[in-house]
Amino acid sequence: MKFIDACHAENIGIILDFVPVHFVRDFYALHIYDGSFLFESDNEYDRYSEWGTALFDYTKPHVLSFVKSSVNFWIEKYHVDGLRYDAVANLIYRHGHTDDAVNDSGIWFLKNTNYTIQKMHPDVMLFAEDSTNYTKVTAPVEFGGLGFDYKWDLGFMNDTINYIKTPPFERRNHHNKMTFSMSYFYNDLFILPYSHDEVVHGKKTMVDKVFGSQQEQFATIRALYTFQFTHPGKKLNFMGNELGEYLEWRDEKELGWNLLTYPIHDSLHEYVKALHKLYLEQPALYKSDYNSTSFRWIDADNKNQCIYAYRRSDHSGKTLYMVFNFSGSYQNYSLKVEQNGAYKELLNSDRDIYSGSNCINSGLYTTNYKLPLRLAPLSSVIITTE
Repeated sequence: MKFIDACHAENIGIILDFVPVHFVRDFYALHIYDGSFLFESDNEYDRYSEWGTALFDYTKPHVLSFVKSSVNFWIEKYHVDGLRYDAVANLIYRHGHTDDAVNDSGIWFLKNTNYTIQKMHPDVMLFAEDSTNYTKVTAPVEFGGLGFDYKWDLGFMNDTINYIKTPPFERRNHHNKMTFSMSYFYNDLFILPYSHDEVVHGKKTMVDKVFGSQQEQFATIRALYTFQFTHPGKKLNFMGNELGEYLEWRDEKELGWNLLTYPIHDSLHEYVKALHKLYLEQPALYKSDYNSTSFRWIDADNKNQCIYAYRRSDHSGKTLYMVFNFSGSYQNYSLKVEQNGAYKELLNSDRDIYSGSNCINSGLYTTNYKLPLRLAPLSSVIITTE
């Protein structure tokens, strides 16, 4: 409670990682609580999870009441600002298998709990970590949805990470991995996560996943974070991603703050700070995330150059243009814009202060709706009118 109060005093919100699917099978908690399967299913198939834990049985009214009250407890007594429900796929489908039967009791738990919590605490956010294609996860319960405010876009996470793992000379064969997320983006209200799950259990850290030399890895990760920050949807980055950690997350140790004594790590840290600052200063990047007219592809199919370009708008006349070069070579590129006149770079991931080669674009001006740009390898630029 004191920790949350201290965070709130500094204007920091707290989102709790909440696990309503399963619980550990020790004998001093809920497992075989009174000698019977009080919280688990009486059916052995539905009793245990793939992780060896016990599953809550939401066909039992007292289980629904217990977990629902637990959610309310953390909000009412500890004043958390949101809850991220873990493993929602296992509440939607039996054992999380999309080819198995729909888990009616799990869906009833989600609808019942989320509806009640949102009526009691309308300012508290509810997040679904859901890997399925189940529809209307973020639709209100009154309209047949599950009642979450946001859903993790695990497709975005998997596609973009697989893309940066691929050598640049092979990326033309995987070009759609960076564009596919927009084909379904407006089906739900999404968050774009590079979470704790991606930096543990031998998966390597974010920067260590990237193909290439250290210089190429850091250049690519700067471009990737720019893609995440400018792509529609809210953002989630796990601590340490901004430092360029090479050691996977370890819960028994703090982050490698000593990395900031190395220029390439410090410059990544500064670049992420610049991204945050730009994000807050430019409503076009967040104000109309879920309005389809706020985003438009300018160049989605340029697989030979490994270039992507799109624009974001907040409908107040301010438009931002994003261009990405994920190839391993310098590229000359002509960006199609919507009005003639002078333009400027708001952010360039290849600036020397970010450990880049300082391939920047200045004195930008067009009279034919096309801006000539010089793009460094593995870089991103954000452009707007003067």
